[in-house]
Amino acid sequence: MINIDLMAKKILIITLLAITAAFAIPTSSKANTMVEIIDYETQEVSITVKASTVHVTGANGQMLYVYNVAGVRVMSLRIDGNDRQYDLDLPKGCYIIQVGKTSRKVSIK
Repeated sequence: MINIDLMAKKILIITLLAITAAFAIPTSSKANTMVEIIDYETQEVSITVKASTVHVTGANGQMLYVYNVAGVRVMSLRIDGNDRQYDLDLPKGCYIIQVGKTSRKVSIK
């Protein structure tokens, strides 16, 4: 007579070994390649504006875009540091400033 508990344990062990083997076998030649994922959503980006100067923190290497209220891009520049200030030198009006997924509505007076 076969012990059912012993048979169930053997089936469970075989199943676990099969699952482990399935995940351990590389599916392509690029399986050993290191990939660095940079998630800008988790980085703290801050945009503040005083007069016509924009102050951006936490956005090193990202692009800053300025759009007018019609949605036309009027300026773009690459941010070259974690704490930078830029003079927008734009005419008076309302604009949208975007860095990554962070956007701010601003008014230049």
